[in-house]
Amino acid sequence: MKVNRLLVLAALVFTCGFTSCQQEEEVVNKEEVSDLTLNQIANMGFNNQNVQRAEGGYIVEGDIFLSEKDLASAYDQKALRVGESEQYRTNNLVSVGSSRTIRVAITTSLPSSYVSALDEAIRRYNAQYLRIKFQRVSSNYEILFSKAPSGSTYLASAGFPSGGNPYNSVKVNSDYLGSSPGTNYLATILAHEMGHTVGFRHTDYMDRSYSCGGSYYNEGASTVGAVHIPGTPTGPDPNSWMLACIGAGVNRYFNANDVTALNYVY
Repeated sequence: MKVNRLLVLAALVFTCGFTSCQQEEEVVNKEEVSDLTLNQIANMGFNNQNVQRAEGGYIVEGDIFLSEKDLASAYDQKALRVGESEQYRTNNLVSVGSSRTIRVAITTSLPSSYVSALDEAIRRYNAQYLRIKFQRVSSNYEILFSKAPSGSTYLASAGFPSGGNPYNSVKVNSDYLGSSPGTNYLATILAHEMGHTVGFRHTDYMDRSYSCGGSYYNEGASTVGAVHIPGTPTGPDPNSWMLACIGAGVNRYFNANDVTALNYVY
């Protein structure tokens, strides 16, 4: 799923752009996207406002990557719940059984400080003793963290699981974030994107203005689903790691509601 007035965070794409109020996964590129593509995105159930081009596809909702293949595929439309500020997951989750360790790798195209941040993001998940765990490897990976293409206008991006497996790629805009953005800040961004790869949506997906500011903006339930996770609050949750946006330098560890969500799903 990523989190940024912070960028796109994830997840993200607003008028403040790459500033102190940047979206976590914000996109600010104004390159025109065709009406046909916008209609395809809308037909998939995603919000088609502020769509940005990316290598091989498009970034929607600030930090979610949809490939050209995704847009060309047929999707069954389902009635999906639209709620308030709560923890949400997609219909697509990772198959874990009694336990599963997801292997993640990071390319040398990213600064060495990003390795430390990824290790911290992994530690945060593994400290919850979930059925799903993460391990950094040098080969035979399931998720690869790599540098976003030069000129990218989002901070980071990822996709949702399919076929019981996590989304296999997280792109990180190190050109914008710099070589030493701060371990905890960067770990928050990476943990947010990891959340998307295993099926978590933005906590404030139904109104991302809660964390991003500006006017009301509903990301759309989409065909991947926006399923409320039982036990999480029906009111705003100001510190969730899966909020759409976050201020530069902010550290968001898992709060109590995030822990409830993680333990319920995995």
